[in-house]
Amino acid sequence: MLTIVAFVVALGLLIAIHEYGHYRVAVACGVKVLRFSVGFGRPLLRWQPKGSPTEFVLGAFPLGGYVKMLDEREAPVAAEERHLAFNTQTLPKRTAIVAAGPLANLLLAVLLYAIVNWSGVEEPKAILASPSIGSIAEKAGVQGGETVTRAGWDGEALDEVMSFDDLRWLLTRGALDGRDVRLELATSEQGARREVLMPLATLQAAEADAQLFRTIGVLGPWTRPVIGDLVADGAGARSGLQRGDLVQQVGAVRIVDGQQLRETIRGSLIDGQPVAQVWRIERDGRMLDLSVTPDAKPEGLQSVGRIGAYVGAPPNMLTIRYGAWDGIWRGVERTWEVSGLTLRMMGRMLIGEASIKNLSGPLSVAEYAGKSASLGFTQYLVFLALISVSLGVLNLLPVPMLDGGHLLYYLWEAVTGKSVSDAWMERLQRGGGAVLLVMMSIALFNDVNRLFG
Repeated sequence: MLTIVAFVVALGLLIAIHEYGHYRVAVACGVKVLRFSVGFGRPLLRWQPKGSPTEFVLGAFPLGGYVKMLDEREAPVAAEERHLAFNTQTLPKRTAIVAAGPLANLLLAVLLYAIVNWSGVEEPKAILASPSIGSIAEKAGVQGGETVTRAGWDGEALDEVMSFDDLRWLLTRGALDGRDVRLELATSEQGARREVLMPLATLQAAEADAQLFRTIGVLGPWTRPVIGDLVADGAGARSGLQRGDLVQQVGAVRIVDGQQLRETIRGSLIDGQPVAQVWRIERDGRMLDLSVTPDAKPEGLQSVGRIGAYVGAPPNMLTIRYGAWDGIWRGVERTWEVSGLTLRMMGRMLIGEASIKNLSGPLSVAEYAGKSASLGFTQYLVFLALISVSLGVLNLLPVPMLDGGHLLYYLWEAVTGKSVSDAWMERLQRGGGAVLLVMMSIALFNDVNRLFG
């Protein structure tokens, strides 16, 4: 139920804001708006404010919306109202009306990010866990336990790192954009600092998945190697592990943090088969040795070790809160960064450098809506901001039937001095519809394959 409610609220809000952008600017430009609809199909609710020419409608199918304006291309317009028709407006006014929808979504994202920044959010400290064996971080000299104090692109000034999420976002952008990242590390608050170079440009990454971060070597923040909740019939419970056990050693390997323990468990199989190992643990101040045999679980084309337990204590957290102006500016920066990354990923998918599996449809959006809402109001706002950016960027693409397609028509009109002919308009609209249908089909297939495949 939470997933359904979160999904409907998200769609309703984002569509309403998008259409309100068109509506508000159209009214400001002197265009008569006949209908403002959130959703398609049979109207569930309709009303018309007294003295307003606009009918407001809530449709049965919430996957979209529209603003219907007076337009001579759609129906005859009385001579005395011709100045109120959309098609009779100047080019700048028509451009502003069309661009207002996507821009409203981008402004909403800025506001949502700003609200999160003002209210404060709990995030893990930027303390690095032990890097994966053979990873970029290990080769760069990261050992685990260091705090990332500053970071930035190689060759540019380094900026303060507020949290592990900030660091992960920078690494994501570096991997996908093919840019090297430099980190300033400290082993303690007053300790000496050193810099390491993360050569992410060599990765040529196509998507930001778990394997990418395993290759980088930064999978999560530092945590104590403590055993959490266990599955009743899991390998850990069968071997005698208990919640709260502090793992000191696995076989001949000394364990220093939760990430190292997780990677040790994953790689504990020999030729894909479980092998018993002696674990040294601390329990209630006493040292114990237990023989632990992990279960072999398939992951992709290989098997990895699992013990059926939550491994690692919660990370060290801090509350990040910004002032009025800084909160807005950070919202602008994050909206700009996400927009740019979204455009680059779409471009790379178009030329085959990134997988089309990155396209997500309504089922994935619904799932993420439910998950983010279950994590709290702040995480739900971050999710809404991300989807609002995606909706704004998508609608600005130069594809006929989208707002960006209409802006492309107006660019042609500005350059040539004449509008696109009706015949060409019809052909382009059909082509744009076909492109959108293919994109929606791929996104829906990805959803079904990921959720049920």
